[in-house]
Amino acid sequence: MRNRFDRQLTELNQDMIQMGHMIGQAIGMAISALNNRDKEQAEKVIDYDDEINEEERIIENLCLKLLLQQQPVARDLRVISSALKMITDMERIGDQAADISEVTLHLIDAKYKRDMEHIRKMAAETTYMVVQSVEAYVEKDEEKAKEVIAHDDIIDDLFIKSREDVISLIRSNPEEGACATDLLMIAKYFERIGDHACNIAEWVIFSITGEHKKK
Repeated sequence: MRNRFDRQLTELNQDMIQMGHMIGQAIGMAISALNNRDKEQAEKVIDYDDEINEEERIIENLCLKLLLQQQPVARDLRVISSALKMITDMERIGDQAADISEVTLHLIDAKYKRDMEHIRKMAAETTYMVVQSVEAYVEKDEEKAKEVIAHDDIIDDLFIKSREDVISLIRSNPEEGACATDLLMIAKYFERIGDHACNIAEWVIFSITGEHKKK
């Protein structure tokens, strides 16, 4: 009985790794589409969200099967319940990547003059947080999870700078107001991705220690 349970836990771990890879890929494609104003790539990200949603359902079903059939306790219960919480944040990261790509489609033909230095930095930093949070889960690394949570301050600072950039753009070029609003939305989506990465890291810590502390 325990051997079967261990095999199912291994399957859960592999599925979590797969979903982590998928959301990382979605963010990467969204960033590429934004930087290159690539309509085809943006549309791929939007379509890819369905695959991420399906992976969430697969993991959710496996977790429920483990809870109902195996009735785990202690550490095993924490691992499974944490996985259920984490896939919700992972799925929302996929949603946010799709949202960024939908806004990107509006910007394809826009001729805004301001570069997106701080938004690009947000993209890089949030990607790092997502990758690190998934690695923390796979490696059962509490310290790596804590680093992800601490990293959120960088994202918050970059969002403030991005917002200031947008305000400056509107003041200097009022005709680009709609475009500036789109850029601010993208920055907000990246900030949310950072928040979800923090949530994942918090559940990683819970799965290891049994303690769940919000940032």
